[in-house]
Amino acid sequence: MKELLETGVHFGHRTRKWNPKMARYIFTERKGIHIIDLEQTVEMFKRAYYTVRDCVANGGEILFIGTKKQVQATIVEEAQRCGAHYINRRWLGGTLTNFATIRQSIEQMKKLEGQIEDGTVDHLPNKEASRLRRDLAKLQRNLDGLRFMERKPDLMYVIDPDVEAIAVHEANIEKIPIIAIVDTNCDPDPIDFLIPGNDDAIKATKLITARIADAVIEGREGRQDEPQSATTTQPPEEGEAEATDLEAETIEDDAASGESAEKAEIETEPSEPVEKPEPLTGTAEDASEEDVPDSDENAPAEAAQKTDTRSDASNLE
Repeated sequence: MKELLETGVHFGHRTRKWNPKMARYIFTERKGIHIIDLEQTVEMFKRAYYTVRDCVANGGEILFIGTKKQVQATIVEEAQRCGAHYINRRWLGGTLTNFATIRQSIEQMKKLEGQIEDGTVDHLPNKEASRLRRDLAKLQRNLDGLRFMERKPDLMYVIDPDVEAIAVHEANIEKIPIIAIVDTNCDPDPIDFLIPGNDDAIKATKLITARIADAVIEGREGRQDEPQSATTTQPPEEGEAEATDLEAETIEDDAASGESAEKAEIETEPSEPVEKPEPLTGTAEDASEEDVPDSDENAPAEAAQKTDTRSDASNLE
């Protein structure tokens, strides 16, 4: 509200030039000039701001229009800052209703620019080269802001719909929503999202246009965040899915085994204390003597028998 007051958005036209349909948005009259109700302006601007943001976030495109001399620089600056299409010199009849022809003119403009860049025009006769340059300058003056527009816009932002009456009429025919700064001398009926305010002051129009451009930038940032969030929620590949399944199974098995072990410990836990077994008598040496087999003691006798049999065999020989 403070910024609107400082920039003079509340100043309307003279009382003798007013449009009676704007009476609901007029707060009072002072020195022959209507004063616009800024409370309604703020509320209606919020609605327009959120509309622009949501439209751009859903992939829509917006067209900035303002051909009055005091707003031409503002339209170019803010539209280029937010990456929107714009028209600031002249509205060509049929820009929306005959967009195919306008698209051909845009392609012709790009073709002439390419011929000048690669030096093709320099090899032509001087008269023909000057004619092509003159045609290119005319196309750039009227269509430079539409060079990247491949289809009709989804939303239009207009400064002073009374001056841009043809653009508003074509948008109504094509059923394209219109956001406009509407002064007290304008007709608000053709406008879908009107912003009551001063459409002649440079500071006032710059303030509102800059906020609309901020809405476009905010919508574009939201549209860029969607693919990142989508990539984070993409399903894993086959190998990753198998690995995650195996990990899940092992976790489930470990959990089941842990639960069964706990149950077994609970079931086998005696209700009364168990007596400890008495320690075994004897020493480790006794145990080792008992465990050793008798094969070592009989080994020398068996070796003597074998030598006796060998000696008897030699005697016989």
